Amino acid sequence: MGARDDSDEAYVVGLCDLILGESGLPQHKFDWLLGDPGTNGRRARLPVDAFWPGHGLVVEYRELQHDQPTPHFDKPDRLTVSGVHRGEQRALYDARRDTEIPAHGLRLVVVRPADLDADGRGRLRRNKKADLAALKKILATGSTGDTVNQYLVRRSMPTLPTGNCCGA
Repeated sequence: MGARDDSDEAYVVGLCDLILGESGLPQHKFDWLLGDPGTNGRRARLPVDAFWPGHGLVVEYRELQHDQPTPHFDKPDRLTVSGVHRGEQRALYDARRDTEIPAHGLRLVVVRPADLDADGRGRLRRNKKADLAALKKILATGSTGDTVNQYLVRRSMPTLPTGNCCGA
């Protein structure tokens, strides 16, 4: 088992697999989701954390380094092909995912440590019962007719209302 297999990302994807009743495609790459061109002009395909084709769903687990400076991950003294340090490139690529995934007719769900049972440093406590309940709510939130929400209803799992609050 590699380091990624034991990561918080893999844990979250595994819980989503349980909720959705199928295995997602981890580290999936779409032909249309591309990084910036390198010196040779080639653009690498950007991975997403997981994709469930049957649900038209992409889940991204965004650890703390996605939302706050983290020198260990940002490598501020080294520039990437984008001409910026890794932290800035991560923000650029996250924004690209946020735009391109829905533009291609897929639902993007972003999960952060604060959405689950995590400590103050963003490390998941891996409280499976609490995390499953939180993820069910996160995955069920969406527009009426959402395929994930319909699937959860068929499975008799709790979902959140999709209409306006308070009968408005």
